[in-house]
This record gives sequence, C-alpha cells and structure tokens, in this order.
Amino acid sequence: MAVDPKLLEILVCPVDKSPLEVVELPEAVRNRLVEKYREQFKDEEPVVEIGLASPAGRVYPVVSGIPVMLVDEALSREEIEG
Repeated sequence: MAVDPKLLEILVCPVDKSPLEVVELPEAVRNRLVEKYREQFKDEEPVVEIGLASPAGRVYPVVSGIPVMLVDEALSREEIEG
C-alpha cells in the first residue's frame, strides 16, 4: 500500500528531521508487524508492505497506508536487511 506522494514530501524523521525514503519490507518483517498491529484493526486485516527509512537507519512501518511515525515503533535497518 503506497504512501501519498504529497504526504511523503512533508514527512521527516521525528528524531533528526531528515527526509525519508520508501523501502520494501521483507516478508518475515511484514508478517510480524501484521500480528503486532492486528488488534488495532477491528474489522480488517492490517496491510504492511513498506516502511519509511531515514538516513540514520530508522525505518518507520506503513500500516494500511498510515505511516507509524513513533520513534518507539521504528525498526532498525539491520532488522529489515537481516
């Protein structure tokens, strides 16, 4: 599920305000995140395919088209390249 290009233009890393780039998440990471966010989606299955990566190595998941820009929810590049 893609992120609106206009939204991507204004989103920045909440830690260092650097621009973000879209990255594909490996299937194992996708499955883990679907399980993690399932309870928050009562009537539908969450969709996780991509993340938004900062140059510093933080990757913010995009869940059903919604970027999760919480520092505590960010993955590391090592987790997704792993």
